[in-house]
Amino acid sequence: MRALVSARLGADFTKLWTASAVSNVGDGVTMAAGPLLIASITTNPALIGGAVFVQQLPWLLFALISGAYVDRLDRRKLVVAVNTLRAAALTALTLAVATDTTTVALVYAVFFLLGTGETLADTAAGAFLPAIVASDRLATANARLMATFTIANQFVAKPLGAWLFVIAAAVPFGVNALTFAVAAALVATIRPIPALPPVAPRRSLRMEITDGVRWLFGHRLLRTLAVSMGLANLAFCAAFATLVLYARQRLGLSDIGYGFLLTTFAVGGLIGTVLAPRLQRIVGTGTLLRAGLVVELVTHATLAITTTPLVAAAILIAFGIHTMVWGVVVVTLRQRVVPTQLLGRVGSVYSLLDLGGAALGSLLGGLLAGAWGLTTPFWVAAAVMALIAAATWRPLRTASAT
Repeated sequence: MRALVSARLGADFTKLWTASAVSNVGDGVTMAAGPLLIASITTNPALIGGAVFVQQLPWLLFALISGAYVDRLDRRKLVVAVNTLRAAALTALTLAVATDTTTVALVYAVFFLLGTGETLADTAAGAFLPAIVASDRLATANARLMATFTIANQFVAKPLGAWLFVIAAAVPFGVNALTFAVAAALVATIRPIPALPPVAPRRSLRMEITDGVRWLFGHRLLRTLAVSMGLANLAFCAAFATLVLYARQRLGLSDIGYGFLLTTFAVGGLIGTVLAPRLQRIVGTGTLLRAGLVVELVTHATLAITTTPLVAAAILIAFGIHTMVWGVVVVTLRQRVVPTQLLGRVGSVYSLLDLGGAALGSLLGGLLAGAWGLTTPFWVAAAVMALIAAATWRPLRTASAT
């Protein structure tokens, strides 16, 4: 398999792909072990929930700044440096856990550093990919990376992380430190590309960030996609913020049943990564994007109506397929149309809108469900998606020609 990928996408992509697989296993291990570690230190629900928030917070604080630095610096070297620093931070946490000197403040600090590094490394990797993969192979490359994330992070790593924590609390964090070190070493062997990024006169950080914002909002199709997905994420996260209660009270599922319900996303996502490049070639970008909006609308409406677990599982598999197909299509489109020197900044603006909508939606969903019932957020999300589809239907028609 690796030889085939090397032949079709190049040896440099194979190194990036392998680095992504290794680091995704490490990330997933920490995602599973992190809450267990916090819960072993404190029983305060606010402090336990805060551990997730501090890792997400850097995207809201630094996404635009990180995008600017991604366009200023050598992207390959930046990924290597960030992964090395993340390995060092996790090594410190591993030693603290092993010596029983861990505090909530230390865990928060390490998780915040990991999240900050993610804003740089993920943005840089996405901007770096077009330099090592031909334009006509970008969809396939993105699909492989997303499939690797689904398998490594969601299927393999999370149960592994919990199991390792039971064996010894320090082990999962040491494993993650090792995966970041290996990923850094792999990316360091990718051949330097002198033309990436091109040297430009240095301007203020604020002006460079503004350039990225203006470029995105000046491009009609990408502006439409960014704004519509920010609103769609608001609707999605509002609907799914109370999914665990929905599964118990509406579908009658046990905790194990809820766990299986969550895996339907991963199953659908894996199928979507396989189908995405082929579907894009057969039906075209515009048709896929429009179909995705319909799938989101139908998903929310179905979950608002049904009380049958199998129906909910089936629609969530379809939704998982859509999310990966949409992701491959949009990322590939952005990599093809955005100038190389702006890829980091434009990508970071896009990410900020995505995550901003998700954060607001998570807050809104709990309020809606608490005030008017568990199905209310799903009905609201369906109405929002209907409005988004109506507003973007014509602009998305031009996507296939881009």
